[in-house]
Amino acid sequence: MPAAKGRIHIGIGGWTFPPWRGVFYPKGLPHKAELAYAAQHLTGIEVNGTFYRLQSPESFAKWHDETPEGFVFALKGSRFVTNRRVLAEAGPSLEKFFASGLTALKAKLGPINWPLAGTKQFDAADVDAFLGLLPKQLDGLALRHAIEARHESFRNPEFIDIARKHGVAIVTAADSEYPQFTDLTAPFAYLRVMGTMADHATGYAAAALDAWAARARALAAGQGLDDLAPPVAGAAPVVPRDVFLFVISGAKERNPAAAMALISRP
Repeated sequence: MPAAKGRIHIGIGGWTFPPWRGVFYPKGLPHKAELAYAAQHLTGIEVNGTFYRLQSPESFAKWHDETPEGFVFALKGSRFVTNRRVLAEAGPSLEKFFASGLTALKAKLGPINWPLAGTKQFDAADVDAFLGLLPKQLDGLALRHAIEARHESFRNPEFIDIARKHGVAIVTAADSEYPQFTDLTAPFAYLRVMGTMADHATGYAAAALDAWAARARALAAGQGLDDLAPPVAGAAPVVPRDVFLFVISGAKERNPAAAMALISRP
């Protein structure tokens, strides 16, 4: 019997971007049909809007109904939670975020990415307390959390240990100016690939796309990201993991093509 593998979801950040119209989206496609079109060609989307403001239960339910079975939405956690000096004081803002109706996404709710400010430095007690505030379930639906650390001080084995203690994934921010973590700390992996280039129709050269597709498959099969960068705190257990890979930033107009190119690779 073949070894079990995790599921791989590949997508982009958001679905409303004018330069995609007539390039990714067919010319003349109604704007209200863009999410449904994107979901036919991708297997996940990271939602940016949840970072800036609370959404409504009706919006989450609408997104659920406009996308096919198996599609996932990763949500960016609220800036009112993460853009603060003391993360451990975010309790009231967390309550508001989780009361906004996100469980209307049902099985299409993917991980929640909590992006920290680039100026936020590692404080072990504060990070430990913050991750302890994140709920494991809501309305009977299991929740998955990831944290995106953007300051070099987080390159500390203690940070890895804290994330593993809470079962929170550390975002791998690749091909970017941010610190790149390859430590696996949760039952899933969360990658943000941020280096697409305008001079490639698919955002990356074919060899780079092959490499990213191979990494996603390796993660799903239980391997690590050692070819990308060494982990801060040593190897993680070899277990299959669900993989969430989003092509973000870079030459944003190329990101849908890059994501589709990754999905098309066997």
